[in-house]
Amino acid sequence: MIRPQFKPHATIRLNDSARRKHARPDIIPRSKHIVSRDEISQSALKVLYRLHKSGYQAFLVGGSVRDALLGLHPKDFDVATDASPDEVRALFSNCRLIGRRFRLAHVRFGKEIIEVATFRAETDGNEKRGDVEHDKQGRILRDNVYGTIDEDVWRRDFTCNALYYNIADFSIWDYVGGVKDVERRRLVLIGDPEQRLREDPVRMLRAARFAGKLDFTIDQSVEKAMAKNLQLLANVPAARLFDEFLKLFQAGFALRTFELLRHYGLFRMLFPETDESLDRDDQFGKFVREALTNTDKRIAEDQPVTPMFLLGVFLWAPVRRRAEKLMAQEKMSEPHALSLAAYEIAGLQQSRIAMPRRFTTPMREMLAMQPRFEVQRGKRAMRLLENRRFRAAYDFMMLRAACGDFDREAAEFWTRVQTENHNQRLQSFEVQQRKRTKNRRRPRRRRGRRATQQ
Repeated sequence: MIRPQFKPHATIRLNDSARRKHARPDIIPRSKHIVSRDEISQSALKVLYRLHKSGYQAFLVGGSVRDALLGLHPKDFDVATDASPDEVRALFSNCRLIGRRFRLAHVRFGKEIIEVATFRAETDGNEKRGDVEHDKQGRILRDNVYGTIDEDVWRRDFTCNALYYNIADFSIWDYVGGVKDVERRRLVLIGDPEQRLREDPVRMLRAARFAGKLDFTIDQSVEKAMAKNLQLLANVPAARLFDEFLKLFQAGFALRTFELLRHYGLFRMLFPETDESLDRDDQFGKFVREALTNTDKRIAEDQPVTPMFLLGVFLWAPVRRRAEKLMAQEKMSEPHALSLAAYEIAGLQQSRIAMPRRFTTPMREMLAMQPRFEVQRGKRAMRLLENRRFRAAYDFMMLRAACGDFDREAAEFWTRVQTENHNQRLQSFEVQQRKRTKNRRRPRRRRGRRATQQ
């Protein structure tokens, strides 16, 4: 439970730039909040302590502070400091600088990476002030103007993510009422909602993701701004949207996030063909939800998941519809038509989300294998078990069977034969073994016999 002991300062409108420059934080001492260093990774603590001992300000910031206040167990840790990226790199030999849009320092400890960001300043759209650039729609292309923590807080997106944990005295600094919004489980944008969404349209996807993950309510002002600015997502680089796709659907809250994306019209900006299919085909909707539920379950059980599988799920209806047209136009087998259709639909989808080939190629193979499960006799059917994509294609088929899109008896057959030995499989697939007959050896012809007789 969060127990603030202070009386808040006079309310400052989050979009009042004149007054917020003079804002001061409400500082919650360690005795009045529940964030403990036990919840912070040792790697993050090393970074915080070294910055602090070197004379710099060092704060844990963002989702880790929010999650700790909610009683969750933070997994990702971001650090904010007044040290420049070059100064951070000078302190850590295991550090590398990344990013053009935002210059960041990554401090690596084995597989764990602690992201360190320098406090940023407000630019007010003035590109002459420093290394900052916007596009015509107001989206930030580059922003490397550094400032103080008093300025940095206004550059963050949601109030719940603008909480700073000070390693110097273990207090929490709250400029924007983020603690109250965490208590109310409410997502509020800092500043004018429409301007903040124009600066970075991905914040709409982040709103849906946080609401799905944390069971938060999106503030009405944010909802209105989202409804007006959906089309801005078309300006976001497709590669960045693929990264967001992974965060949306591979964090353990895929189903809830999907429903929110559909509710706010965001899903059609990511998967237009799929969204159209969901509107016209209830069975396909059931199939997608079953797949998302299964994905959440696998993540909860620490089982591996791959983007390839969900991409195949989302594109299944558009691919099958296109395959039917191809078979009507030209003479080709169903597996061939599905493979070609998957290639075409994935190509169209690339304009929205840049899907790497290492995912699209196995996805095509997985979808093209679906008709082969309909055949349960013969050697070719039995060889399907040896295919390297069999397991993914089998899981896909089982989801279809659970939704009534594939014969359940056939699905049970493929489940059973996986546990059988070779001889049992020969019987199940009705493969007849030929009896080997010994070939009679021809008598060897002696060379030179005729010449000897002569």
